[in-house]
Amino acid sequence: MASKLVLFDIDGTLLTVGSINRRILMDALREVYGTEGSAGTHNFAGKMDNIIIYEVLQSTGLGNDKIAEKFELAKQTYIEMFRQQSRASDVTLMEGVRELLDALSRHSEFMLGLLTGNFEASGRHKLLLPDINHYFPFGAFADDGLHRNELPAVAVEKAYRLTGQTFSNHDIIIIGDTEHDIRCAKVLNARSIAVATGTYSMDELKKHNPDTLMENLSRTDVVISEILRPSIN
Repeated sequence: MASKLVLFDIDGTLLTVGSINRRILMDALREVYGTEGSAGTHNFAGKMDNIIIYEVLQSTGLGNDKIAEKFELAKQTYIEMFRQQSRASDVTLMEGVRELLDALSRHSEFMLGLLTGNFEASGRHKLLLPDINHYFPFGAFADDGLHRNELPAVAVEKAYRLTGQTFSNHDIIIIGDTEHDIRCAKVLNARSIAVATGTYSMDELKKHNPDTLMENLSRTDVVISEILRPSIN
């Protein structure tokens, strides 16, 4: 029986996708709405895909009602274009990720999942390209909520449906590269491990008070010891 629920962000934490991801979103928005809005320069880090679409289109003056009318079409257009056009060469795994996932998956005390702002279909494809999707039997995605802070509870519920176990507080560890991942952990009084492998520096992440702050996930033994670290109440 697992004793720790370990939830990973995708972009900037497990892997990075080249400029193709932004380009495809821009192409999809132009096809559906006739404009990509501010997608060429917008900061995507840590944000939900659904929120990104709204934010970049709002910059053009489009109202939420108009965006909502074609949102599902835009979402599916982006997903299909990403599946068709992206290649394994577009994805780079972060240092130590494969070794860490291998180690965690060998031990029954760890239950692995995803907590990400990606739509599930495109997020899963990002993981399939470098062959790490199989490590994650479930996840909470942009499809599951309007706001990122809704996702931790969704992940816990999905873990329960899969295993019959209810994880709570510091038995939940959220690993991510932005302030949004740290905030997600605080929602459930979970533990956060912040890694400076995305666009946030160590100093920027430190301001948001993660439970653990690391440069990267390259030292498997150290990461596992942090996951297993007893909570101090």
